[in-house]
Amino acid sequence: DAAGIKHGVVADKLYLPGLRKLKRLVDSGFFGRILEVRVDFGYWVFEGDWQPAQRPSWNYRAEDGGGIILDMFPHWRYVLDHVIAPVKSVYAHASTHIPQRWDEAGNPYAATADDAAYGVFELEGGVVAQVNSSWATRVDRTELVTFQVNGTHGSAVAGLRGCRVQHRNTTPKPVWNPDLPVTHDFREQWTELPDNDIYDNGFKVQWEEFLTAVVTGAPYAHNLHAGARGVQLAELGLQSAREGRRLEVPAL
Repeated sequence: DAAGIKHGVVADKLYLPGLRKLKRLVDSGFFGRILEVRVDFGYWVFEGDWQPAQRPSWNYRAEDGGGIILDMFPHWRYVLDHVIAPVKSVYAHASTHIPQRWDEAGNPYAATADDAAYGVFELEGGVVAQVNSSWATRVDRTELVTFQVNGTHGSAVAGLRGCRVQHRNTTPKPVWNPDLPVTHDFREQWTELPDNDIYDNGFKVQWEEFLTAVVTGAPYAHNLHAGARGVQLAELGLQSAREGRRLEVPAL
């Protein structure tokens, strides 16, 4: 900053069409008072013995900087901060569900890093975010990640590209009765948002924003300070998992 050098970090998830639609809903007041956020991310990464793994082996070795908390919590920080509200506290549980994997040469190795993390984040304004990240889950979702926001006036579920909504005026009234078969198709009771914009490649769009800030001298939101906040949340998540307790997220 003192040298006048413009700096930035990648915040690619914010430029996904699904999250851009979700952000528009937040800004329009669609949700009323936001109550909670649920993020479900992950897929099955093969162990590497009978099928090659689709992620590099270092991802699963803590000594090489691997682990899903270090990988994903920085993303969750900027998504929550920019789309919903700033993160105020974190409680995380980390697991290594698959203790042995096989590397690119077919050699077995000890998987010492966490391959799943279960986090609860308290956000400014009392919003609670429950975020599950896993490389040891099989997908029963429309996309590899979903973001569900529930508010007093409506809810939305966004993925990488799509976003579905349900307003309180169209919310069904289910009754718990396990003795009768379910006759409602609950997913059919949501409305898909239209593509009212042209969604270019997210990395390209962010590059254009950064270069514009360089040329014009305008402030750039996704700078190294923002990157440090992402690393801070990952470090606090690891500490929370080790100590088994909730931790405040102090200002940097």
